[in-house]
Amino acid sequence: MGSNNAREQDELAARLEAFVEERDWAQFHSPKNLSMALAGEVGELIEHFQWLTEEQSRGLSGEALEEVRAEIADVQIYLLMLARKLNIDLVQAASDKLEINAKKYPVDKARGLARKYTNL
Repeated sequence: MGSNNAREQDELAARLEAFVEERDWAQFHSPKNLSMALAGEVGELIEHFQWLTEEQSRGLSGEALEEVRAEIADVQIYLLMLARKLNIDLVQAASDKLEINAKKYPVDKARGLARKYTNL
């Protein structure tokens, strides 16, 4: 993990932990509850795209883009809190998963296709 990203993630996590501590909310932040809250926020994000065409979904601007930005922030917040609760390094986990996916989806078989690796 790059030192700038790690530092920024740690600073954000510290701010989140202070926010939670000030409100005495840690008692509610089990992995189960955090994962459910994360799913709820992903649902709110999806609502912004639900009835849009592919083209419309690519051209968000103004208030719609700001609302999506806020939902993405909520998703990031819950994901970071869940990862911290489980002692998972998000950047390392994503890097590891990318390596796994590179093996599952070799370029020569997967390029330009939207199929699951079992159907390549």
